[in-house]
Amino acid sequence: MSESHITVTVPATTANLGPGFDCIGAALTLYNRFKFSRLEVGKLSITVTGTEAAKVKTDESNLLYQAFLRLYQHIKQSPPAVAIEIELGVPLARGLGSSATAIVGGLVGANQLAGTPLSQAEVMNLAIAMEGHPDNVVPALLGGCRLAASVEMLHVTSPYWQICDIPWQENVVPVVAIPDFELSTSEARRVLPTQVSRADAIFNTAHLGLLLRGLATGNGEWIGAALQDRLHQPYRQRLISGYEAVQNAALAAGAYGMVISGAGPTLLALTETAKAAAVATAMQTAWQQQGIDAEVRSLAIDTQGATTNPV
Repeated sequence: MSESHITVTVPATTANLGPGFDCIGAALTLYNRFKFSRLEVGKLSITVTGTEAAKVKTDESNLLYQAFLRLYQHIKQSPPAVAIEIELGVPLARGLGSSATAIVGGLVGANQLAGTPLSQAEVMNLAIAMEGHPDNVVPALLGGCRLAASVEMLHVTSPYWQICDIPWQENVVPVVAIPDFELSTSEARRVLPTQVSRADAIFNTAHLGLLLRGLATGNGEWIGAALQDRLHQPYRQRLISGYEAVQNAALAAGAYGMVISGAGPTLLALTETAKAAAVATAMQTAWQQQGIDAEVRSLAIDTQGATTNPV
């Protein structure tokens, strides 16, 4: 039976985690909420609340609504007239998966209003197809830290995905430093090389393996070494003012290491619980000394993913 009103809560995500470029991501305890209500008259109404509400489109080009339409197109049904209320808690264009929350939120909301014709796996595949890569949408939907690998087989027209949950020790704390400037994913992708050397490919493979063991065991030395990367971060650092100063401050305060969250400009430090507050303060101060205001938060890994509640 379909609902007339549904609220979908979707967590922010941090992707790449250094060497895990375009394949690993983790859900964080920071959220966007989307309320969908069927309309008797009209076609579409979108209202947005939150600090950056003015930046969100409220017409049919809204990404959340595009995802909503995509699900109905997939199940070959006409979409209902709908009122959508967006409550923003995830900063836009900062490398925390705001677009993934919209895609997942729109698909899950539409699926609920349609009476859940699609399984979670089918919704996930639609989300990956819309986003173009799995590292943000998969943890946003499922929660936790997730590794996604495409599987290519003979006689299969398109690859499918194997999703693996990555154990994350609770004493490994993600600290996010969110600066007051944006960086578009397209700009961050433009600076990347089209080819990499065999040595760099081997380097990242080894470090990703070490990262998975470090997160599972909470071994800070392993995590610190594992966060090194040669595929994307060396090229993107120059787009983020104050990167080196913030990194040095985080490490001096006791962080295991620091990486670019997603495409940036948010920076993510991993540390132990006892040092999280000191790391957060050090990162914020370092950016302030560069003339940049930043919101810094000690978060945790969200284990629920996208959740729904009838209202």
